Amino acid sequence: MDSGISDAVYQDQILPHVSRTFALTIPQLPAALRISVTNAYLLCRIADTIEDEPALSPPETLAFLQRFMSALAGRGDSRTLCLELAERLSDRTLATERELVCNMQRVINVTASLSVAQRTAIHRCVGLMCYGMPRFQSTASLRGLPRLNDLDDYCYYVAGVVGDMLTDLFCEYSPAIARRRAGLQSVAVSFAQGLQMTNILKDVWEDRSRGACWLPQEVFSRHGVDLARLAPEPYDPRFAAGMVELVAVAHAHLRNALEYTLLIPGEEGGIRRFCLWAIGLAVLTLQKINRNPRFTTGAQVKVSRKAVALTRISTGLALRNDWMLRRLFARAAHGLPLTRIGETRRPHPAHMIEPVPVLEPAHTAEAARALDGQPAAGDGAIERAQRRSYGGSAT
Repeated sequence: MDSGISDAVYQDQILPHVSRTFALTIPQLPAALRISVTNAYLLCRIADTIEDEPALSPPETLAFLQRFMSALAGRGDSRTLCLELAERLSDRTLATERELVCNMQRVINVTASLSVAQRTAIHRCVGLMCYGMPRFQSTASLRGLPRLNDLDDYCYYVAGVVGDMLTDLFCEYSPAIARRRAGLQSVAVSFAQGLQMTNILKDVWEDRSRGACWLPQEVFSRHGVDLARLAPEPYDPRFAAGMVELVAVAHAHLRNALEYTLLIPGEEGGIRRFCLWAIGLAVLTLQKINRNPRFTTGAQVKVSRKAVALTRISTGLALRNDWMLRRLFARAAHGLPLTRIGETRRPHPAHMIEPVPVLEPAHTAEAARALDGQPAAGDGAIERAQRRSYGGSAT
């Protein structure tokens, strides 16, 4: 990347290199939202990169995540952190993710330039993610998670917190959306869980190759399956039966995702597109999983480029028509198993996240100059940017 560009431009340039999906959907958002949502994604991506690095022990991962949060809050030395992390990242970390980590301060500079409400939402989301992810990763194994409730909690920390954050950002952007905050908040976590569960089901064999399984043993025990002994071959219809149960749960969450989207006023077409494209691709992925229970790699149930194009066209034509959007969803989800789900809970301790420090006016001006591509005063410390998670492997 060109080191002479502004931090905001850096964000836009690195995004497609670390996420094809969000490089497609984030540009659909109104201009006033693109910077904050891109910034949030890149910060989450940095946290994911630290979390996913196999060369780090669980205590080291937790320590690096805590230092990352301190840097985000303006209390840590991000330059030293970047240098130490760069030395520890293995070949398993992609080159673009490594670059993102090394340019951590550029992303943090953009965060500092945002409004207090935006910074608060983003800081809370990243903080909860950095709190929850290592607690699951430290006990990850091929045995899976014990209960379905544990899967719900895992999905909350890696995706549900993003649903809450996006709701806060949308409401801060639009008074009309803010009037519907209560309804949006009631299904925001469920929306994100539907996307995350779809990724977990799609990537089940890739996750196992890395020594992790996020499926709930509680579900598969009912079918006589021991996840610790699971293998892609030979095909086991009992495992497929357990997957069908989870497809039904994910389908129910995606129905809530549609309800979330329909609460966004029709005139906010960009935000609706941002949501609808993600929902459409998730539903189509569930269909592939449901129809091909013998799949052994995520590539075998990946949605085709033609299906992506059709999703974009069809949702675009129906964008303001809630009835048509419901019909499109029903058609895409036809034949998928469905179950009843309860209210999605938020498992975190309320006291855990510290507030975002409010910048002094001079620092705010520094950040604003950096976003405009102007040189900052003083030592030029305002200049760099990044993100990933939004549902774990949903990239």
